[in-house]
Amino acid sequence: MSTPNILLTRIDNRLVHGQVGVTWTGSLGANLILVANDEAAGDPVQQQLMDMVVAEGVQTRYFTLSKTAEVIHKAAERQKILIVCKTPRDVLTLVEGGVPIKQINVGNMHFADGKRQIHKTVSVDEDDIAAFRELEARGIHCEIRRVPDEVGEPISRLL
Repeated sequence: MSTPNILLTRIDNRLVHGQVGVTWTGSLGANLILVANDEAAGDPVQQQLMDMVVAEGVQTRYFTLSKTAEVIHKAAERQKILIVCKTPRDVLTLVEGGVPIKQINVGNMHFADGKRQIHKTVSVDEDDIAAFRELEARGIHCEIRRVPDEVGEPISRLL
């Protein structure tokens, strides 16, 4: 098994939108966006909408969390991967499944009942906090950064 070339893992409950599909891929030099989300993996309409905002030359894959963990080590060396998930729990599931994630960029987590806002674009509940703490306990750096030219803020300071 080879080590996949994962450039960054991003948490964004919107998954792929212009900021991810163009700005982040361009900044990172990514040529593959891997959306690891059980719902999106089974929704071709949502996939088509997301594909519309991806820069030319960047491929997309839509896998369930379990399939991502199953196939990530088969990625070719030439694939420069940006993984996008909806929640910190999803990222933790990937890590527990053997996906070698080193750092997490938190872009957007919408406010909802039971959540508290910790940053302009990030709201968390107890499950999110527990997942972030577990990820950091595993040595994975988690920071909030909406766009590449922004200075990242460690999420641990805000929990």
